Amino acid sequence: MSNPDSATSTPAAGFSAVRDGKVLRVTITNPKRKNAVDYDTMVALGDTLVNAAQDRSVRVIVLTGEGNDFCTGADLTATVREAERGITPDMTMDAANRLVRAIVDAPIPVIVRVKGAAAGVGVAIALAGDLVYASEDAYLLLAFINIGLMPDGGAAAMIAAAAGRPLAAEMALLGERLPAPAAKTAGLFTAVLPEAELDAKVEAAAAKLATGPRRALELTKQALNQATLTSLSPALAAEKAGQTELLTSPDFLEGATAMLTKRKPVFQD
Repeated sequence: MSNPDSATSTPAAGFSAVRDGKVLRVTITNPKRKNAVDYDTMVALGDTLVNAAQDRSVRVIVLTGEGNDFCTGADLTATVREAERGITPDMTMDAANRLVRAIVDAPIPVIVRVKGAAAGVGVAIALAGDLVYASEDAYLLLAFINIGLMPDGGAAAMIAAAAGRPLAAEMALLGERLPAPAAKTAGLFTAVLPEAELDAKVEAAAAKLATGPRRALELTKQALNQATLTSLSPALAAEKAGQTELLTSPDFLEGATAMLTKRKPVFQD
């Protein structure tokens, strides 16, 4: 990725990464599944972001989703295939955590463009960004509880850091949508704009950051993360332990089956 005008596309991995001068544009490309991500996509996305962070000619990353949604979390339709390949819940959690850490720890700014749904681990991926611009139709949804799981990817920690424990608890325990205007008021989105203005805002921010002082931006990002995300590492560890347990539970099997068959789940007493 040393050529500033090079382009890399990896549609088979569920995303594309296109180099545009000093900007790396990463797009999740699974619109038929509302940009749900499977294990391979999370691993490859993590690899791409880690590699980009090590390339000093890349100055900013723009992360978005193709079509009408940002990312609706893990692709449950892939879980059977993944299990047959020997991919365990522990491996899935490691891939998700590594992807989120790659965004947070990148020494360059990451801009996230959110349209439509950011749900499940998609919430964590979105909120891990440094600047998060959303369209008016966007929303956040921690839907885990609805299928017998818990939030992961550090989402609860990032929501609590920005908006406080009460909102984090409401989102995590009730599993209801948080519309973009409410997310902006709570401090979770940098800005909420009409769809017609969203891309211009993202491009203006990317252009400014691409010509900014790289080291100063890196140290500023580090200081902000150290001041606000001190609970991220413990949260990721706790979520990995809890989610690994829950992913093999009868409640998750019931919740996932109910969701895929479009019925109301009946959890154990």
